[in-house]
Amino acid sequence: MKLKSLNRTSSFALIVIFLFGVTLATSTEADEPQVNMPAPDFTLKSRDGNNLRLAEEVGNIVIVNFWASWCGPCREELPAFEALYQDYVDLGVTVLAVNVDDDSAKAQSMLADMDISFPVLYDPNGDVSELYDVSAMPTTVMIDRNGDTRLIHKGYKSGDEKQYEKAIKLLLRE
Repeated sequence: MKLKSLNRTSSFALIVIFLFGVTLATSTEADEPQVNMPAPDFTLKSRDGNNLRLAEEVGNIVIVNFWASWCGPCREELPAFEALYQDYVDLGVTVLAVNVDDDSAKAQSMLADMDISFPVLYDPNGDVSELYDVSAMPTTVMIDRNGDTRLIHKGYKSGDEKQYEKAIKLLLRE
């Protein structure tokens, strides 16, 4: 009798643990941006002092790049995005560089040495980085004209811009 009760209790405990794990995994996945799903909307202040809202860019291909002043690969990648921006801005491609430093003065100091013409936005509290589940620097998210996430890339190494350009060309054909 005790053995049946113990087995029943153990089975029930395993089912509860399993269901909790499934629920946790499902809720975590739902909160993260997913490829081919709508990109989470946000509004951030830009370096010129104006607010910029992602939803206002629907109709354009948008590259959202999360970066920090202390990130070496970010320093290398921003000029590559400037080159892509210059090549494709007239075709409806924009870059939004989202700085995650808690002090925007650090970012502004770094940018003073660079010729960056695309919008730079500040996320000092990390709200948008959290919304996009940014866990590595830099993180790049490419969004199509309909506002859907089409590519998520973490990190940077020389040559990654070729992957971005290939993705841009594919999205321009859609």
